[in-house]
Amino acid sequence: MNRPVYTPISLDVNGRNYRIRVDHRWTLLRVLRDSLDLTGAKRGCDRGECGACTVIVDGKSVYACQILVMQVGKRKVCTIEGMGTVSNLHPIQRAFLENDGAQCGYCSPAFILATKALLDINVDPSEHQIKRALSGIICRCAAYSRIIESAKECIGTLDEKSKN
Repeated sequence: MNRPVYTPISLDVNGRNYRIRVDHRWTLLRVLRDSLDLTGAKRGCDRGECGACTVIVDGKSVYACQILVMQVGKRKVCTIEGMGTVSNLHPIQRAFLENDGAQCGYCSPAFILATKALLDINVDPSEHQIKRALSGIICRCAAYSRIIESAKECIGTLDEKSKN
């Protein structure tokens, strides 16, 4: 069995710089959850099939279970923990809350981040574009209509500050 080789790496997560030692075989998901204690990205399938681990890397929604942490390096990572606070929700979080865009909430961080990634590059997406952007995430509670409505409500409401 191969022994772990730990390498120092700098990560920019939610605007904060982390300097940690990682095994080059670890995924971004493992580091976020187990090393940085950022547990919003969920470990569902660990195969890139459910989308529960969705985060934003350099403006694009990606499955954190499918990216090795060594590939992230100097790139900017955004997790749900970097979007808002309990007392000051991000507009997308507020829309999901007000529209019941979640039932159990397990997949909510992924849908919220995928919505943010879409709206950051397309301020007026069609319903088809929204569905396509969110299609890689499974909601086991089948709250899809509420999720789509939540995303649609955000169209045209984000200012430049909300995009960061």
